[in-house]
Amino acid sequence: MDNRQGRVPYEYIRDIFQKTDPKKMARLTGNEYHEDNNTFILKIINKNYKVKYPSGDIYNENDERINSYIIKIMILRYLVNGQGISQTGKDITFKDINGGHVYYKNFYSRTILRLANIYGNNLKKFEQDFKNIECEKTNKGDLAYKFEFLKNVFFTFIIWEGDEEFDPSANVLFDSNIEYYFNAEDLAVVVDIAITFIKNRGKLPLDLGMYK
Repeated sequence: MDNRQGRVPYEYIRDIFQKTDPKKMARLTGNEYHEDNNTFILKIINKNYKVKYPSGDIYNENDERINSYIIKIMILRYLVNGQGISQTGKDITFKDINGGHVYYKNFYSRTILRLANIYGNNLKKFEQDFKNIECEKTNKGDLAYKFEFLKNVFFTFIIWEGDEEFDPSANVLFDSNIEYYFNAEDLAVVVDIAITFIKNRGKLPLDLGMYK
Protein backbone atom coordinates (compact mmCIF):
# COMPACT_ATOMS: atom_id res chain seq x y z
CA MET A 1 0.00 0.00 0.00
CA ASP A 2 1.61 3.21 -1.10
CA ASN A 3 0.49 6.79 -1.66
CA ARG A 4 -3.26 7.08 -2.34
CA GLN A 5 -3.79 3.30 -2.32
CA GLY A 6 -2.73 3.23 1.32
CA ARG A 7 -3.63 6.76 2.40
CA VAL A 8 -7.37 6.47 1.72
CA PRO A 9 -8.04 3.32 3.82
CA TYR A 10 -5.65 4.62 6.49
CA GLU A 11 -7.52 7.91 6.82
CA TYR A 12 -10.81 6.01 6.95
CA ILE A 13 -9.78 3.74 9.84
CA ARG A 14 -7.97 6.60 11.60
CA ASP A 15 -11.22 8.59 11.59
CA ILE A 16 -13.01 5.69 13.30
CA PHE A 17 -10.09 5.29 15.73
CA GLN A 18 -10.27 8.98 16.68
CA LYS A 19 -13.99 8.68 17.45
CA THR A 20 -13.63 5.55 19.62
CA ASP A 21 -13.05 5.61 23.38
CA PRO A 22 -9.38 4.66 23.92
CA LYS A 23 -10.08 2.99 27.26
CA LYS A 24 -12.68 0.81 25.59
CA MET A 25 -10.23 -0.18 22.82
CA ALA A 26 -7.59 -1.03 25.42
CA ARG A 27 -10.04 -3.15 27.40
CA LEU A 28 -11.35 -5.04 24.37
CA THR A 29 -7.90 -5.87 23.01
CA GLY A 30 -6.21 -6.43 26.38
CA ASN A 31 -3.55 -3.77 25.85
CA GLU A 32 -2.25 -0.97 28.06
CA TYR A 33 -3.43 2.61 27.60
CA HIS A 34 -1.69 5.41 29.47
CA GLU A 35 -3.96 8.40 29.96
CA ASP A 36 -1.10 10.65 31.09
CA ASN A 37 0.40 10.68 27.58
CA ASN A 38 -2.52 9.26 25.55
CA THR A 39 -0.52 6.26 24.39
CA PHE A 40 -1.34 2.59 23.79
CA ILE A 41 1.46 0.09 24.37
CA LEU A 42 1.07 -2.86 21.98
CA LYS A 43 3.35 -5.86 21.93
CA ILE A 44 3.96 -7.30 18.47
CA ILE A 45 5.40 -10.71 19.38
CA ASN A 46 8.27 -9.49 21.58
CA LYS A 47 8.58 -5.83 20.61
CA ASN A 48 6.71 -2.91 22.12
CA TYR A 49 4.99 -0.44 19.80
CA LYS A 50 3.42 2.86 20.84
CA VAL A 51 0.17 4.12 19.32
CA LYS A 52 -0.68 7.75 20.01
CA TYR A 53 -4.28 8.79 20.57
CA PRO A 54 -6.03 10.44 18.81
CA SER A 55 -3.44 11.00 16.06
CA GLY A 56 -2.95 7.29 15.28
CA ASP A 57 0.80 7.82 14.94
CA ILE A 58 2.77 4.64 15.63
CA TYR A 59 6.35 4.24 16.87
CA ASN A 60 8.55 1.19 17.37
CA GLU A 61 10.54 0.42 20.51
CA ASN A 62 13.36 2.69 19.25
CA ASP A 63 10.87 5.59 18.96
CA GLU A 64 11.15 5.47 15.18
CA ARG A 65 7.93 6.53 13.48
CA ILE A 66 6.20 3.88 11.37
CA ASN A 67 5.50 5.29 7.90
CA SER A 68 4.08 2.09 6.40
CA TYR A 69 0.40 2.53 5.64
CA ILE A 70 -0.21 -1.21 5.69
CA ILE A 71 1.19 -1.61 9.23
CA LYS A 72 -0.69 1.44 10.51
CA ILE A 73 -3.96 0.28 8.95
CA MET A 74 -3.73 -3.21 10.44
CA ILE A 75 -2.84 -1.96 13.94
CA LEU A 76 -5.65 0.60 13.98
CA ARG A 77 -8.15 -1.96 12.67
CA TYR A 78 -7.07 -4.31 15.44
CA LEU A 79 -7.64 -1.64 18.09
CA VAL A 80 -10.97 -0.54 16.62
CA ASN A 81 -12.37 -4.02 15.93
CA GLY A 82 -11.18 -6.00 18.96
CA GLN A 83 -14.06 -7.55 20.88
CA GLY A 84 -12.42 -8.83 24.04
CA ILE A 85 -12.53 -12.57 23.30
CA SER A 86 -9.67 -14.54 24.84
CA GLN A 87 -7.81 -17.46 23.30
CA THR A 88 -10.00 -20.56 23.00
CA GLY A 89 -7.28 -23.15 22.38
CA LYS A 90 -9.11 -24.43 19.29
CA ASP A 91 -7.21 -24.10 16.01
CA ILE A 92 -8.95 -23.35 12.72
CA THR A 93 -7.77 -22.90 9.13
CA PHE A 94 -8.23 -19.83 6.95
CA LYS A 95 -11.06 -21.54 5.10
CA ASP A 96 -12.96 -21.95 8.38
CA ILE A 97 -13.13 -18.16 8.71
CA ASN A 98 -16.13 -16.31 7.31
CA GLY A 99 -15.12 -15.27 3.79
CA GLY A 100 -12.04 -17.48 3.87
CA HIS A 101 -12.93 -19.29 0.65
CA VAL A 102 -13.31 -15.97 -1.17
CA TYR A 103 -9.89 -14.65 -0.13
CA TYR A 104 -8.04 -17.96 0.00
CA LYS A 105 -6.15 -17.49 -3.28
CA ASN A 106 -4.69 -14.22 -2.03
CA PHE A 107 -3.98 -15.69 1.41
CA TYR A 108 -2.27 -18.73 -0.13
CA SER A 109 0.04 -16.71 -2.36
CA ARG A 110 0.92 -14.08 0.27
CA THR A 111 1.42 -16.37 3.26
CA ILE A 112 1.40 -20.13 2.78
CA LEU A 113 3.47 -20.11 -0.41
CA ARG A 114 5.79 -17.49 1.04
CA LEU A 115 6.35 -19.54 4.21
CA ALA A 116 7.10 -22.64 2.13
CA ASN A 117 9.54 -20.74 -0.08
CA ILE A 118 11.42 -19.18 2.85
CA TYR A 119 11.59 -22.18 5.19
CA GLY A 120 10.60 -25.33 3.30
CA ASN A 121 14.18 -26.19 2.41
CA ASN A 122 15.71 -24.72 5.55
CA LEU A 123 14.14 -25.97 8.77
CA LYS A 124 17.25 -24.86 10.65
CA LYS A 125 16.54 -21.23 9.74
CA PHE A 126 12.89 -21.71 10.74
CA GLU A 127 14.02 -22.96 14.13
CA GLN A 128 16.59 -20.19 14.57
CA ASP A 129 14.16 -17.43 13.65
CA PHE A 130 11.76 -18.62 16.37
CA LYS A 131 14.50 -19.15 18.95
CA ASN A 132 14.22 -15.70 20.55
CA ILE A 133 10.44 -15.47 20.26
CA GLU A 134 8.03 -16.54 22.97
CA CYS A 135 6.33 -19.45 21.25
CA GLU A 136 5.19 -23.03 21.64
CA LYS A 137 6.58 -25.83 19.50
CA THR A 138 3.67 -27.97 18.35
CA ASN A 139 3.42 -31.49 16.98
CA LYS A 140 2.35 -30.57 13.46
CA GLY A 141 4.07 -30.96 10.10
CA ASP A 142 7.85 -31.40 10.17
CA LEU A 143 8.21 -28.33 12.36
CA ALA A 144 5.62 -25.90 13.72
CA TYR A 145 5.38 -23.03 16.18
CA LYS A 146 2.39 -21.33 17.78
CA PHE A 147 2.84 -17.73 18.89
CA GLU A 148 0.91 -14.65 19.97
CA PHE A 149 1.35 -11.99 17.28
CA LEU A 150 -0.75 -9.33 19.00
CA LYS A 151 -2.58 -9.64 22.32
CA ASN A 152 -5.19 -12.41 21.91
CA VAL A 153 -4.19 -12.99 18.26
CA PHE A 154 -2.54 -16.42 17.87
CA PHE A 155 -0.98 -17.96 14.75
CA THR A 156 0.59 -21.38 14.16
CA PHE A 157 3.15 -21.62 11.35
CA ILE A 158 3.63 -25.17 10.00
CA ILE A 159 6.35 -26.36 7.60
CA TRP A 160 6.75 -29.62 5.68
CA GLU A 161 10.26 -29.91 4.33
CA GLY A 162 10.78 -30.46 0.62
CA ASP A 163 12.67 -33.44 -0.79
CA GLU A 164 13.41 -35.05 -4.16
CA GLU A 165 9.82 -36.24 -4.50
CA PHE A 166 7.77 -33.43 -2.97
CA ASP A 167 7.97 -29.66 -2.98
CA PRO A 168 8.07 -27.96 0.42
CA SER A 169 4.70 -26.92 1.81
CA ALA A 170 3.28 -24.91 4.68
CA ASN A 171 0.11 -23.96 6.49
CA VAL A 172 -1.12 -21.35 8.94
CA LEU A 173 -3.64 -22.01 11.72
CA PHE A 174 -5.49 -19.50 13.87
CA ASP A 175 -7.07 -19.64 17.28
CA SER A 176 -10.83 -19.71 16.73
CA ASN A 177 -11.18 -16.28 18.38
CA ILE A 178 -9.46 -14.65 15.37
CA GLU A 179 -12.64 -13.24 13.79
CA TYR A 180 -13.17 -11.08 16.87
CA TYR A 181 -10.05 -9.12 15.85
CA PHE A 182 -9.51 -9.48 12.07
CA ASN A 183 -11.61 -10.50 9.08
CA ALA A 184 -10.45 -12.82 6.30
CA GLU A 185 -9.44 -10.00 3.96
CA ASP A 186 -7.22 -8.42 6.63
CA LEU A 187 -5.60 -11.70 7.65
CA ALA A 188 -3.82 -12.24 4.34
CA VAL A 189 -1.97 -9.00 5.09
CA VAL A 190 -1.58 -9.47 8.86
CA VAL A 191 0.03 -12.90 8.50
CA ASP A 192 2.28 -11.55 5.75
CA ILE A 193 3.45 -8.87 8.21
CA ALA A 194 4.06 -11.59 10.82
CA ILE A 195 6.22 -13.54 8.36
CA THR A 196 8.28 -10.42 7.65
CA PHE A 197 8.68 -9.76 11.38
CA ILE A 198 9.94 -13.29 12.07
CA LYS A 199 12.13 -13.53 8.97
CA ASN A 200 13.78 -10.23 9.92
CA ARG A 201 14.31 -11.34 13.54
CA GLY A 202 11.88 -8.83 15.03
CA LYS A 203 12.53 -5.89 12.73
CA LEU A 204 9.68 -4.45 10.69
CA PRO A 205 10.69 -2.02 7.93
CA LEU A 206 9.41 1.47 8.76
CA ASP A 207 8.13 1.85 5.20
CA LEU A 208 6.91 -1.71 4.56
CA GLY A 209 4.80 -1.67 1.39
CA MET A 210 1.85 -3.74 0.26
CA TYR A 211 4.01 -5.74 -2.13
CA LYS A 212 7.57 -6.84 -1.41
